[in-house]
Amino acid sequence: MTRRGLCLVAFFVLTCLLPPFVHATGDSGPDFATFQGATMGTTYTVKVSDPPSSDAALDKRWFERTAASIDRELRSVNDQMSTYLKSSELSQFNNSDSTDWFPVSDATAEVVLLALEIGEKSGGLFDVTVGPLVDRWSFGPGERQHDVPDEAELASIQKRTGQRHLHARLDPPAIKKDIADLRVDLSAIAKGHGVDRLVRLLNEAGLPNVFVEVGGEVRVTGTKRTPAGRQSWKVGIQKPDARVNQLALAHPMQDAAMATSGDYRNYFEVDGKRYSHTLNPTTGKPIEHSLASVTVIAESCAKADGWATALNVAGLEPAMQLAKDQGLDTLLIHRINNPHGEDMIAFKVNGTGTMAEIAERMNASSVFAQASMSTSEGSFAERMMPILILTAAGFGAVLLAMAVGVIFGRKAISGSCGGLNATTDADGTTRCSMCSTPSDGCKELRDKMAESEKLNA
Repeated sequence: MTRRGLCLVAFFVLTCLLPPFVHATGDSGPDFATFQGATMGTTYTVKVSDPPSSDAALDKRWFERTAASIDRELRSVNDQMSTYLKSSELSQFNNSDSTDWFPVSDATAEVVLLALEIGEKSGGLFDVTVGPLVDRWSFGPGERQHDVPDEAELASIQKRTGQRHLHARLDPPAIKKDIADLRVDLSAIAKGHGVDRLVRLLNEAGLPNVFVEVGGEVRVTGTKRTPAGRQSWKVGIQKPDARVNQLALAHPMQDAAMATSGDYRNYFEVDGKRYSHTLNPTTGKPIEHSLASVTVIAESCAKADGWATALNVAGLEPAMQLAKDQGLDTLLIHRINNPHGEDMIAFKVNGTGTMAEIAERMNASSVFAQASMSTSEGSFAERMMPILILTAAGFGAVLLAMAVGVIFGRKAISGSCGGLNATTDADGTTRCSMCSTPSDGCKELRDKMAESEKLNA
C-alpha cells in the first residue's frame, strides 16, 4: 500500500473510533461562516449566517477578505485603547504629564464618555481610573504579591484615582486629566466596544445575521438559519462556579447585546479570606457580598459591559435597585446558605426587566441543584471519568491506526523519525514531523539498525 493509502486508512480508523472532542454548536456548514482568533488578551468568535455566495472560489476570496477586515478592526481597537501597547492612544495619554486636552480618535473619546456616564449614574461604582488599585491588589499585569494593603496605603493610592479627574469631548475628540499621574484603563468596557465595532462592520458589509463574541461579551443581529427554519441566536450564561464549566441558561436573542461580570474566577486568598479581582472604587477594596455574577442585556455591548461591572460592584440589593432605576434587563446570580453543608455552594437568581420572569423559572426548575454538590470528594471521580475514557479511547485508536498501517505497509515501525511520522521535504530530505529533525542526521541509529539486520539475515 502506498503512503497515501496508509494515511487514508489511518484517517478512517481515527475518524470512526475517536469520540468527538469538539462540541458542535450547530452553527456550522454551508449556511454559516465562522471566524476565530485572539485579541485584547482573550479570544473572539464571529459567526455569519447566510454567507453571500455558494461558489467555492468566491467563498474563499470572501472569507479571506472578511477575516482580514475583522482582524484589521480589532487591531484598530487595540491601537486606540490598549494599555499593553506603548504606542496606543491610551498608553500615550497615560504616559503624558500634560493636563491639557490630549487629541484622540472619535472611538476613544466615545468610549471614555460612555465610561464617565456609567460612572456618574452608578454613583462612582464604575471607574476606569482604578488601575493603580488593581495593581496594588495584585490583579494587574505585574507579579502578584498576595498581601493586603493597609488603610493608609489605600488612601494614598486613591489620591491618584477618580473619574472626577477625567474629562472627554467629541468636537474635536480629546480627553483630559486634572492630575498628571492619572491613568485610564478601559478593559472593563473596551471588549464590549470591540464587539459593537465588529457588528457594525459586518452589517455595513451587507451581513445582517451575525453573532459576535469577544472574551465572553456578545452581540447578535438578525437570526440564524437552521434545518428547522430561521431561529434566534442563543447566548449562554455560565454557572458562576469556577470548578465546573456548565451553562445555567441558553438565552435566545435578536438584535441585542449581553455581557456578564463575576467574581468567581479571578481571586486570591490570604489567611483563609477570599479577595476578588473586582474592586469597589469608593472603598479601594475588593467587593465582599453574596453576588456571584451579573448579566446585562442592552442595545450595545459596550453599555452592557460597563453596567455589568458596575452592578457587580454594587451587591445584590443595590444592584437590583440601580438596574430598575436605569431600566436595565439583568440576571443576578447570588450565593445563599446551603442546608447541605458549609462546604457546598447554592445559588439563587434574581432578575429585572425582561429577565425577571426568566429568573423565576430558573429558581423554580432548580437549575443550580447539581452545582451545589460540585465540591464533594465523591464527585471528583465522576467528573474525571469522561476524561479518562476519552484519553484511553484516543490512545487505543491511535495504536490501532498504527497497527493497520504496519499490516498494510508490510514494514516494521522503526521509531518516530523512521516510522509513521516521517515526512519528505520538497528537497527530498526525510524529516520527522514530531521532532522536526532530519532523519539523515540520525546516522548512528540507522547504522545500528543496519548491523542488526545483517546479523539477523
